[in-house]
Amino acid sequence: MTTTSTTALDPQRVQRRTVFLLSSAQLLSGVGNGATLSIGSLLAVDLSGSEAWAGSITTVLTLAAAVAALPLARLAEARGRRVGLVTGLVAAMVGALLIIASVMSQSFVLLLLGAAFLGLGTAANLQARFAAVDLAEPEHRGRSLSTVVWAITIGAVAGPNLIQPGAAVGEALGLPPIAGPFVFSAVGLFLAAGLLFAGLRPDPLLMSRRLAAQAEAGDEPGAQPVRGTIRSGLRAVRSSPQAMLALAAVVAAHGVMVAVMSMTPLHLQQLVGGSHEGHHGGTTDSTDALVVIGLTISLHIAGMFALSPLWGWLTDKAGRFQTIAMGHGLLLVAVFIAGFGQHEPALVTVGLILLGLGWSAATIAGSTLLAESLAPEQRVTVQGVSDTLMGAAGAVGGATSGLLLAWIGYQGLNIASSVLAAAVLALTVIMAAGRRTPASMGGQPDGTSA
Repeated sequence: MTTTSTTALDPQRVQRRTVFLLSSAQLLSGVGNGATLSIGSLLAVDLSGSEAWAGSITTVLTLAAAVAALPLARLAEARGRRVGLVTGLVAAMVGALLIIASVMSQSFVLLLLGAAFLGLGTAANLQARFAAVDLAEPEHRGRSLSTVVWAITIGAVAGPNLIQPGAAVGEALGLPPIAGPFVFSAVGLFLAAGLLFAGLRPDPLLMSRRLAAQAEAGDEPGAQPVRGTIRSGLRAVRSSPQAMLALAAVVAAHGVMVAVMSMTPLHLQQLVGGSHEGHHGGTTDSTDALVVIGLTISLHIAGMFALSPLWGWLTDKAGRFQTIAMGHGLLLVAVFIAGFGQHEPALVTVGLILLGLGWSAATIAGSTLLAESLAPEQRVTVQGVSDTLMGAAGAVGGATSGLLLAWIGYQGLNIASSVLAAAVLALTVIMAAGRRTPASMGGQPDGTSA
């Protein structure tokens, strides 16, 4: 895009359109993750024949998202947000189709491959929240970011509850019933990718760079972007205590959430329906059990996304530090309710809802603080590093949660997860206490910068 055409556009109007497009794409793509989270562990047990593989889908999905985060960030750095986001969503659509194929062929390896491709969609959805703040005014960054996060609510909550409609669609298409929900996933991802490919013009990241260059030095280019590697990103983070806290907040929240959430379907299946040994009479044979688990996970996902606008508003009004503290405080309450109420499905469900709320608050406030704590040329790389570490934390959480469940039980898993949330809460309180005066905050009472 030429300089003249860029300057002729109203940045605020482009920002509103960008948030609308990103939100619409999040809504459509959310179906894919919702279906995978609700029945992924059950499919893994069914196709592998062993409960030891229950956490494998969550692990592969989150690990793939972690591995893909920096390449997608580098792609966005070079060619803009549109190309990076569309690439991730198209890969996720392929993943949904591979999962359908895995059910048809009863191939566990194909299931893992499909989960890996879906992980690229997860990475794209995570990066969409940063695209929402490329052109946002400082006082509206939390609101813009949270709007895009919130938009995934309808699709993500609908995903787990598409099990019965999906079964009907699967039968109509000659597919196994359990593969049906992934038909909806593939269609939703296809529509989301098409929407962004056609509509995300001008690209918000490229436009924000050009506007910044014009404001600082006419048409002269600004500082060169930081090279997209984990080492360079972490070096940039270490230069800002606020960025360090923001990174710790989102990574720890994601690790806690994934560890507890990924084992809850299996725990509820054993609690409500009894343990099923072997995959021929396995968990996926009970539609009633799937519906109960789907409802629980959908409520958890609603907690993750439905109140995002509230957390965005609090991030802008109460402060970044305060909202991070609220998030990790909610995570602590969540794991204790779910853990000590492990024998009561209702208490487990309450714990999962609070787990989602805590994740949402910490992620929105932490992501907003991270986006504004560094120089423009550092942001995209650091955002990619943030998503990489979030994915790594989720992968570790998913990989170890099954072992912890077998070793110390569901209650022990929740108590062990509380350590991370408690550590970040303590760090946030300490940093907030040392940054109370506006003079030491660069004019902002909570330590944020414009």
